[in-house]
Amino acid sequence: MTTVDLNSVITGDACEVLKNIADSSVNLVYLDPPFFSQKEHELSSRSNGKTYSFNDKFSSKAEYISFISPILKEIRRILTNNGSIFLHCDRYASHYLRMELDEIFGENNFQSEIIWSYKRWSNSKKGLLNAHQNIYFYSKTKNFKFNQFYTDYSPSTNIDQILQERVRNSNGKSEYKKDSKGNIVLTSEKKGVPLSDVWEIPFLNPKAKERCGYPTQKPVKLIQRIIELVTNDGDVVLDPFCGSGTTCVAAKSLNRKFIGIDKNLDAIELSKKRLSEMIISESGVLSKGIDSYIEKNSFENNLLSLLNAIPVQRNKGIDGFIRNDNSLIPIKIQKNSETIDDAIASLENAVCGKDFPIKILIQTNEKHNTNLFEKETDIKIVKYVDLQIKNLLKVV
Repeated sequence: MTTVDLNSVITGDACEVLKNIADSSVNLVYLDPPFFSQKEHELSSRSNGKTYSFNDKFSSKAEYISFISPILKEIRRILTNNGSIFLHCDRYASHYLRMELDEIFGENNFQSEIIWSYKRWSNSKKGLLNAHQNIYFYSKTKNFKFNQFYTDYSPSTNIDQILQERVRNSNGKSEYKKDSKGNIVLTSEKKGVPLSDVWEIPFLNPKAKERCGYPTQKPVKLIQRIIELVTNDGDVVLDPFCGSGTTCVAAKSLNRKFIGIDKNLDAIELSKKRLSEMIISESGVLSKGIDSYIEKNSFENNLLSLLNAIPVQRNKGIDGFIRNDNSLIPIKIQKNSETIDDAIASLENAVCGKDFPIKILIQTNEKHNTNLFEKETDIKIVKYVDLQIKNLLKVV
């Protein structure tokens, strides 16, 4: 049996190529196989307009499983004894794949069902919006490689209790441990909460530089997390359905060796291009946290809530929208640092080219520019109640 070259992407049928890989030679296999969606997936690249596509149609579930099963058997053979497999799937056939994984890898080697959760755009489908996919994590044996990661404590967590050591008293109840002087004994430093099996990693932004126009492209950040969990520097990572090469890019970025396989020549060429460019988009949500995108202060949030308005973040000219029958009404709240003229101009710029039946500005102060706002505007200005009362008191 021959061994394929490391750090390479190979054109060919996944099962046939896997047969040329030596036993116990791969540390991690991540696969994102066809999902049994019964669709022809197609998407065009923004950069060169090239269309990438693949067929995800099978005559039956039985045909689908007969396609996947021999690949899984080959994967088990090539994995090292401390190696792992992560199989990416969704609602279409996840239950069938789970049974097949149990059969081939053994129920006792099932480690986790990871839920990849993400925000999605709305659609017109009747029912709940699909906003997650599943990743099944199985090991080859019980002696699998695993690197523990920790996340921050919840804001509601009582940190002082976590940092204080506890013991059982004579009644078997938990209480704080104290030293001979009656002082509470602190525990060793806590690292945080162990990483859970629900991962909130954003779907790729439509404008992300990492996007290459390949259907079902996954974020590099998602695959990097998997690789970091169960491999170390220099380990071998294999993807038998590498598509646009995301797994290979993630492995290379983390100093792992990689093997990518795909029967689509366009996918192989795209993978090679991405491996030469190594473009990985940073996720603002992951690096800064979701709270960093919330810009409204408590006054603005309370006012928008009273108006039953939908808050808008990261928009200088619009703070929210009020629903009115079948239309949306933009609303802006004048900032303390803004003159009324600047607030009007900001709202006008934000709605330019859009046909709104009415635009509302809530005035909170009477600051004006040196040169009064000269442009005609149809913005409706409503003085905040605090300002109205101040004006009434002036004439008393």
